[in-house]
Amino acid sequence: MRNALSYVPKGQNTVVAAAIRQVFLQPDQKSATQVWRQVADQLRTRWPKLGACMDEAETDVLAYTGFPTQHRTKLHSTNPLERLNKEVKRRADVVGIFPNEDSIIRLVGAVLMEQNDEWQLQHRYMQIEGMAELNQPMIEEENQPLHITAKAA
Repeated sequence: MRNALSYVPKGQNTVVAAAIRQVFLQPDQKSATQVWRQVADQLRTRWPKLGACMDEAETDVLAYTGFPTQHRTKLHSTNPLERLNKEVKRRADVVGIFPNEDSIIRLVGAVLMEQNDEWQLQHRYMQIEGMAELNQPMIEEENQPLHITAKAA
């Protein structure tokens, strides 16, 4: 969103942001893609660079729509990543000056391992049941009978 709004005058930011947000309200990937392209075409007439930016970013921005519906709001948010970065920064500020690069790697690695353990044991950001839906097409393909055709010699 920030990248897109950088192509628009400040006074138009709210209008453009509202138009782009309509994409994220769509229930499925097909309709989200359709609305994305409509919004890009509408905005392209006034801001050609914004339209080009939206064309280029379409697959990256809409990648989250391939996941189960219950996870989509969590996937298009960077809140967990920002929270993790804030925790790493807080711990690094306590140390102040690091004697070498290895000490930084040890500290950041320890923070990341601690967060990983915490998420595995206490907090589950995404439910495993919903993630099982991602493997469903693969499971169905594995259960299909194998068709072997013999060539006539």
